[in-house]
Amino acid sequence: MINERECPILTVSQITQYIKAMFASDVLVQSITVRGEISNLVERGGHMYMTLKDEGAVIKAVIFKASLVRLKFRPENNMNVVAHGRISVYEQSGQYQLYIDMLEPEGIGALAKAYEQLRKKLESEGLFDRSRKKALPKIPKRIGVITSPAGAAVRDMINVLGRRFPLAEMIIFPSLVQGEDAPKQLASGVRYFNRTRSVDVIIIGRGGGSLEDLWAFNDENLARTVAASEIPIISAVGHESDFTICDFVSDMRAPTPSAAAELAVPDRSELLSYISSASARLTAALASDLKKAKGELDLLRSRRVLRSPGAVLDDKNMRLLHITDRAHSSYSALVANKRAEFLKNVSKLEALDPLSVMTRGFSVAFDEKGSVVRSVTDVNAGDMIDLRVSDGNIKARVCALEKENGRKK
Repeated sequence: MINERECPILTVSQITQYIKAMFASDVLVQSITVRGEISNLVERGGHMYMTLKDEGAVIKAVIFKASLVRLKFRPENNMNVVAHGRISVYEQSGQYQLYIDMLEPEGIGALAKAYEQLRKKLESEGLFDRSRKKALPKIPKRIGVITSPAGAAVRDMINVLGRRFPLAEMIIFPSLVQGEDAPKQLASGVRYFNRTRSVDVIIIGRGGGSLEDLWAFNDENLARTVAASEIPIISAVGHESDFTICDFVSDMRAPTPSAAAELAVPDRSELLSYISSASARLTAALASDLKKAKGELDLLRSRRVLRSPGAVLDDKNMRLLHITDRAHSSYSALVANKRAEFLKNVSKLEALDPLSVMTRGFSVAFDEKGSVVRSVTDVNAGDMIDLRVSDGNIKARVCALEKENGRKK
């Protein structure tokens, strides 16, 4: 039997609280760094729950919302990470777990990992596709520049634009280019120029720097704002070897702000040279056309119809009379032939016409039924017959019938 005096009986809560107090008093586990692989990752209520594991053990872990929003990347399952935080006991489940306040991918910086994650995400959505890139205007009137007005980049762009194409007006939208507030201000500049339609092309950028310095141009909201712009955008962030997400979603990428200014406007000397060359080609083309037209005019002027129009008309009239005479002769001959053919056919028809035969003293006899009497056998004595002659009918009665052999019927 358990002796309560020798071995005090504790509740589950008391034991859990005691163990939790032990963890709280241990300096080692109150600020500890742990290496492990993420699994069973779940995000709920703005917090992120996971398990960190290695070959021999696992430990539960949680990142509360306040720490999660400070992460530069998104934790994923099977990702090897280094986590910093404290270990304590969660009394409701009786489990100890790691409460993470900082987390970084192992072997690669958090910023580099976040950059790669966002790059793959936006690329899969098609925001980098060449088909959606807009062409830059050939001769822009106004150029919008979103950058820090105090930086060297803006002075470089002013110099380049003034040298290459001073007719273009440069409108600066002042913005931070580094720090937490920079992405929001940069995106506001893009939206401002699109809303006011005050420029023909936009340059967004800054001078070079470290990954941390350029991080504002890797912001997802800024990237989507640039991709949605209806005005062409040139991204000019950093030096030639530096690439940002803004470079990928913009319509054109320039290695430096100065190079962006060169891309935005034509070179004045080259444009003047082109205009001069085009003018010379146009003058030569007009001279050639005039020479050709003059030659054609001289050719027309030498033709007989223009030199002696009356003689040409006389020739045409004689030809018309000749054609008319030939047509009249052909028509008269055709009519004569058709008339002769018609008369010939009329004669044939008259020869076959029974009425024509009757005019020569013949008649046709019909019996009482209207049938032609062809033989003495077709009628009998006393029958009425109808004799049709050339000028009418004769009603007669048959008195007697006599065949050709002389015998009476």
